[in-house]
Amino acid sequence: MPGRRHSAMPARLAAAGAKGAIVDQLRRVILDGGALPGSPIPVNEVAEVLGVSPIPVRESLKTLTAEGLVTHHPNVGYTVARLTASELSELYLVRATLESAALAAAVTNATEPERASVATAHRMLERAVAEDDPQAYHRQSRHFHIGMARPSGMHRLVHMLESAWNITEPVQAMVHVGHADRVSLHADHGEMLEAFLDRDAEALLAVSGQHHRRLNDVVATLPPDTGLITRD
Repeated sequence: MPGRRHSAMPARLAAAGAKGAIVDQLRRVILDGGALPGSPIPVNEVAEVLGVSPIPVRESLKTLTAEGLVTHHPNVGYTVARLTASELSELYLVRATLESAALAAAVTNATEPERASVATAHRMLERAVAEDDPQAYHRQSRHFHIGMARPSGMHRLVHMLESAWNITEPVQAMVHVGHADRVSLHADHGEMLEAFLDRDAEALLAVSGQHHRRLNDVVATLPPDTGLITRD
């Protein structure tokens, strides 16, 4: 088991305030990068912050374990799941495959409000790049990609895409790559948006494939000494 880290989970939950079901609150902190991979999740402290008994906290953590966001260590406790480098690469491949499967249908099916929503997400990405805001870039990149896939009408596939994306979220990859890499990746986003708005499925799939190959190369350069991922 990896070395224990201080847990930011109770403080993050307290700062966010009690909003929604316990499992949703815990998931939100993890997906927002508020608790680093490998960090412990102290059940009793979390329960105290939320004003509940430890029982519903443990039940919620079991749900998040099934989702791949949390790891349970028998006789020790729960931690935010930490991926190996190979697992992270595999999940990015899964994301690329699922997204590509949705795009051709999405180009045809997208309504005008959905097309406008994708364009808005792209503008937010533009702002994040201009302001060199890696957290905003990471967040808006997800909105952009999922926004293009959702009009496909392939609801189960999009759910699987979001689930795979969730498992990679604690790493916050785009926060930890260099500004130049974010600029390069965002150039692909511009081409993807143009093809999406032109309803050009062939061009969209081509640039999407290029983007994911570039993304995989960038993710492979994440420094292993951050503790965000483990060595294979």
